[in-house]
Amino acid sequence: MEHERVWIEQARAGDQAAFARLVSAYQGPVYNLAYRMLGTPGDAEDAAQETFLRAYDRLSSYEPERKFSSWLLSIASHYCIDQLRRRRVPLESLDDQPAWYDLAADDPQPEETALQNEQEQALRRALNGLPPAYRLPVVLRYWNDLSYEEIAEATQSTVSAIKSRLHRARLMLAESLEASERVDTPPHRAAPAPAPTLPKGPVSHALRLG
Repeated sequence: MEHERVWIEQARAGDQAAFARLVSAYQGPVYNLAYRMLGTPGDAEDAAQETFLRAYDRLSSYEPERKFSSWLLSIASHYCIDQLRRRRVPLESLDDQPAWYDLAADDPQPEETALQNEQEQALRRALNGLPPAYRLPVVLRYWNDLSYEEIAEATQSTVSAIKSRLHRARLMLAESLEASERVDTPPHRAAPAPAPTLPKGPVSHALRLG
């Protein structure tokens, strides 16, 4: 976008108002990435703030031929990975509605809402259960809609490595969802419960393994 290039040039020249426009344009994607990686709104807010502070400090090193969003999400990704590595146990927050989950628009009945919440939490747990090196490509690919090339650039990896990690991550997600389904199935049931419904759109399409 032409106006984005202008803002970047102005920000690199020290124009804080121009950088504020960049923050406004990308605070959503940065926050969402951090939330899905770290699991709580508070941690996501801290990560987003730190990401933009680091981006502002490193603007002089930004290469204009590189996609700005990929560069910015790379900074956010590295910060989130560093935070996860400092944790001794995975952090899960199931009290907050995940920002990426869309409930049906047709006023579901209480039973339907309860089932959707269970499925939502199962997928959230499965995502949180992925090792950071696998969770990050999944989030960047299916929630931030980055290409393989952009993910490789953002994570300083290769396209083949990203494809391999995404394939393995999808298998791990499917295994986790199946295990969760088995645990949640009452013993007296003869037939297995239906598979959890994934969010609508490219995420659910990509994660269904047939």
